[in-house]
Amino acid sequence: MTHISRFPYLKVLLYLFLTIYGLITLIPFLWALSASFKPLSEIISGEPNFIPQNFTIDNYKQIFFQEPLFGRWLFNSIAIALSVTVLNLLLNSMAGYALARLRFVGKRFWFFLILAVLAVPAQITLIPTFLILKALGWLNSYQGMIVPSMVNATFIFMMRQFFVNFPQELEEAGQLDGLNTWEIFRDIVLPLAKPALAAQAVFVFMGSWNNFILPLVILFDPEMFTLPLGLNTFKGQYISYWNYIMAASMVFTLPALGIYAFFNRYFIQSVTFTGGKG
Repeated sequence: MTHISRFPYLKVLLYLFLTIYGLITLIPFLWALSASFKPLSEIISGEPNFIPQNFTIDNYKQIFFQEPLFGRWLFNSIAIALSVTVLNLLLNSMAGYALARLRFVGKRFWFFLILAVLAVPAQITLIPTFLILKALGWLNSYQGMIVPSMVNATFIFMMRQFFVNFPQELEEAGQLDGLNTWEIFRDIVLPLAKPALAAQAVFVFMGSWNNFILPLVILFDPEMFTLPLGLNTFKGQYISYWNYIMAASMVFTLPALGIYAFFNRYFIQSVTFTGGKG
């Protein structure tokens, strides 16, 4: 019996604390949602009102119908984020399975190299990434945004930990049925790895969707901008159009909320898969 079950008032305090914390984190989002329906003059007036005094949908009309590149920015973000997510799910899973199950020369070396990569901040790799993409002629391109992000050492390690604890009996049963390694991975292992894949999908999509630094470094044509970079164009030297920024931010938030809601059931199941034997 836990301490919380023995002392009911602790449970009440816990829920009270979580409710207050939830409200604190929700308030900025509610303010941004409210500001997206306000004219600029009301936003910069400084009045802390959550209900718009001059309710308007002109901000959304402006970004969708008057801003010619907003649709292109939205398309770029969706195409890049989905491509990066699908490639990560496939390649990270394959690498994790190889490190967990297959025997090959240099296996321990590659595993420790991946662990070493985890200690390297992403900002340090920006200049080498830029120089490599420049040499390949991939600056200001979709492949320049997708290829450097199509694998991730963190999620290779995460998938390796999941597959280390995967029941070997299922794979042995597949071998008895005449399946080769690829067929076992494709038909048996991957379908049962949904919790791990769902957690990976949420984190990878969110990371790619919110990525600002990499597009800032390698994209220079406004038509190739992603949404985080495109939103920055609403900020000027002398005036920032916060009404348009808030409206665009709400549109920017919806896909992230959607993918989390879709994978939430599997995401909750995945909280224990990172442990296990090494």
